Amino acid sequence: MKIDILTLFPEMFSGVFGESILKKAQEKNAVTYNVVNFRNYSTNKHQNVDDYPYGGGAGMVLTPQPIFDAVADLTNQNEKKPRVILMCPQGERYNQKKAEELSKEDHLIFICGHYEGYDERIRQHVVTDEISIGDYVLTGGELASMVIVDSVVRLLPDVLGNEDSPIKDSHSSGLLEHPHYTRPANFRGLEVPEVLLNGNHKKIDEWRERESLRRTILRRPDLITNYELSERQKKWLKEIEKEVE
Repeated sequence: MKIDILTLFPEMFSGVFGESILKKAQEKNAVTYNVVNFRNYSTNKHQNVDDYPYGGGAGMVLTPQPIFDAVADLTNQNEKKPRVILMCPQGERYNQKKAEELSKEDHLIFICGHYEGYDERIRQHVVTDEISIGDYVLTGGELASMVIVDSVVRLLPDVLGNEDSPIKDSHSSGLLEHPHYTRPANFRGLEVPEVLLNGNHKKIDEWRERESLRRTILRRPDLITNYELSERQKKWLKEIEKEVE
């Protein structure tokens, strides 16, 4: 995968892309990062990338020319058209399903804005996706794009080293992930559930599935609304609801 980031603050990305899983993914040639200061594409003699909005109003608006030219320059005419992602609080709410969708692409371009907003022609003629990571406003799109890149890159083949890891993550199955325990089995009188110690993998899988359902009901009951429960899970759901009454 190729990931291009258009930003006015490229230095923000060096630490994030140079550490942990994101660094290892690049070392494995699973992904390449290219952070571009789109101010360099400005044809304005002062390299300005923003201007006052027509009709008046507070703040400055990013002008279309630098973004249009940067995206055109980064798009290889011989490849499939890249997904061009605008980081914007007005965009689609980001979730794991979207991360899985984007992880299947070969080329992603992120546009990180600042100031009051974007010239509408950028949305209409350059962008393929507008994404928000939550119902709040940041000073720019950089941090939001880092979140999305991290969530996407970890889904690429062989990046995590264990192909089952992303499948069992919270939200990947539609439910939150079950609890985890490690050694010692008894820590200051706090014991690991017996079922995890007996080596019966069928019972362990069943316990994990039930606890995943329990955790979702207690922490994110809204997720159950759109989740198709099996008959066994429906039975567990009734039992869990009685337990927590």
